Amino acid sequence: MKYAAADILAGVGGADNIRAVTHCATRLRFELNDASIVDKDRLEKNEKVLGAVPQSGDRYQVIVGGDVPNVYNALTALPEMQNRSTSGNGGKSGERSNDDVKAEARAKNKGRFPWLDNFFEFLSDSFRPIIGILLGASLVIAFIAVMEGFHVVDTHDPNRAPIWFFLEAMYQSVFYFLPVMVAYNAGKKLKIDPWVSAAIMLALMTPQFLDLQENPAATCVTNEALGTDTCSIPILGMKLLLNSYDGNVFVPLMMAAVAALVYRFFQKVIPSSVHIVFLPFLTLVVVMPITAFLIGPFGIWLGNIIGTGLAWLNGNAPFVFAILIPMLYPFLVPLGLHWPLNALMLVNINTLGYDFIQGPMGAWNFACFGATAAVLALSIKDKDKVMTQTAGSALAAGLVGGISEPSLYGIHLRFKRIYPRMLIGCFAGGLAIAVLSLGSNGVTTNAFVFTSLVTISVFQPAGVYAIAIAIAFFTSFVAIYLTDYRTPEERKAVLARVTAEREGKGTISEDNAEVSEENASLAAPAADSAVAGSTAAVIGASSLSSADAIGNGASASASSGAPAEEDVTVVAPVSGTVVSQKDLKDPAFAAGALGTAVGVVPTDGTVAAPVSGKIISVAKTGHAYGIKTDDGVEILVHIGIDTVKMQGEGFTPQVAKKDRVNVGDALATVDFDAVAKAGFDTTVIVTVVNSKSLESVTETSSDAVQAGEPVLSVRM
Repeated sequence: MKYAAADILAGVGGADNIRAVTHCATRLRFELNDASIVDKDRLEKNEKVLGAVPQSGDRYQVIVGGDVPNVYNALTALPEMQNRSTSGNGGKSGERSNDDVKAEARAKNKGRFPWLDNFFEFLSDSFRPIIGILLGASLVIAFIAVMEGFHVVDTHDPNRAPIWFFLEAMYQSVFYFLPVMVAYNAGKKLKIDPWVSAAIMLALMTPQFLDLQENPAATCVTNEALGTDTCSIPILGMKLLLNSYDGNVFVPLMMAAVAALVYRFFQKVIPSSVHIVFLPFLTLVVVMPITAFLIGPFGIWLGNIIGTGLAWLNGNAPFVFAILIPMLYPFLVPLGLHWPLNALMLVNINTLGYDFIQGPMGAWNFACFGATAAVLALSIKDKDKVMTQTAGSALAAGLVGGISEPSLYGIHLRFKRIYPRMLIGCFAGGLAIAVLSLGSNGVTTNAFVFTSLVTISVFQPAGVYAIAIAIAFFTSFVAIYLTDYRTPEERKAVLARVTAEREGKGTISEDNAEVSEENASLAAPAADSAVAGSTAAVIGASSLSSADAIGNGASASASSGAPAEEDVTVVAPVSGTVVSQKDLKDPAFAAGALGTAVGVVPTDGTVAAPVSGKIISVAKTGHAYGIKTDDGVEILVHIGIDTVKMQGEGFTPQVAKKDRVNVGDALATVDFDAVAKAGFDTTVIVTVVNSKSLESVTETSSDAVQAGEPVLSVRM
């Protein structure tokens, strides 16, 4: 990745030709000093580049695709890019980059319970990529709902015209295969092969699995509360429940978490050379049965328990029920636990002639839509075109089609301030139904409908229902509009972006909507820059602070005054055989992307400091250490190649960040036998990361060395 990023940097004319660089959903977006010197042919020959497109003025787009966050992180971590702007400040030293601003805001917005932040982040990132298709499907539903509201079609009529079946297939494809889409995104979020998690959910939706219900060995029992049949079949002496998983998202979320654990376990224990074959195979073999026999039934069971409990509650405490439903739905929907309630609604209509859940559920929906309307109003006020488009589409889908998912997944789960305020609207709407329907059976309907403006008339009493949803809507709207859905830092970032766009410093198009929203919400973490073939990116992109970043030659010069013409000797951190830079097996180091380097194949297990100075970074896996000398020379000691994948096993750090070390002080003790057994190269690499800001860096040894003997000479 580092090599590809370095090649892209060269293709656009080098760091000195870049005024600013950022990225959208698929593209690197450069503002250049001189776009005429870009080597378009070189860019398009890069393995990571899908195309290179000049824009107006000196803007240039390099199309990368879905891997653009990793390429962007690798690019901005290059030594030449240190202490440079990446967000349009003209390349002035000392100013914060786009990533700096995002990281700072995320740190400020972390709640008291980081695990809860991470959980909602996981939910958000599992649904964000499918927002577009959810919006598309919801608009089809909205059209059908309008037609049904005007009595053009009865969607429950089995003899309706074929065109209506065709239209229903358009949106049912999305909701039926929603578990597969969620499984893919969740797997990607957890940094495993997303097709593995997707294949596991697909297995439970194949004709072979579904047809097991027709097998003579299958037996079925009726759930008296829900009026549904649950079938099972014995397989290898175990009972397999034959559930239908279409539309369920709770199961794929749980499954992806388990799959990630299994995937990473096998990633550690099998050689990297056969990962492409055995990682998917072994994960499928282990996780698919676990999902079919345990995770899937548990998810369905949990949903059914909730449905049964609600039926009991409505019969025994209808006042509490009317308030509880709209308060629970904001938490049930993200987990997919609301789907079993649909079956209960249909059972109620078939047995009682009416349903008691959809009325209170409408209070939640309209509280949700009120929150979206407030976001839309604030976006229009701030001239935020991206969020205006997102909120406008979601609100239309909600008010006309009764679909909450576009609002929920596209906006609400991504801004933590929305949920507490939306819950006030949920409570107010539920309380209105409870108070206004005292002495009756609540708000009911004799049809299974989406709770939208179009379907108000199907609820009884319609007046009570209309008042309740209006209260829910406007309570949420006012609460969010008056207090904003963003933190002050988030709003400031949005206003800065909008101002830049208005002044012609940035562009907006359909493919950067996602990243613009991300910058505003700061809901998603920065992409991990540790990739196979260039594990040193961990140090360059995430381990160092902006003040002490490796490669920050400008800062080094500023702190040490005018450079003196003197030599700094870099010694071998271990005893062993010297490997010259061109022969290093990591292409990033071999190409010099991280500065002039030399390797030593070790003969002992203690890695020592090759220079005296301050420890400015220690990789959490213990495999890499950054040292900055008092003269401003910045050294990276990288133990082994791709050893970040060992997750710290076999590495015992002896220093911590900000420690002072002298030449020969122990940095780490390493079990090199374990490294070799795991299939990784044991070469200890020493590189002068800010080589390009120095007069020269030369190798001084090409044979066997003892720890402490010179291997590099640095001329300041």
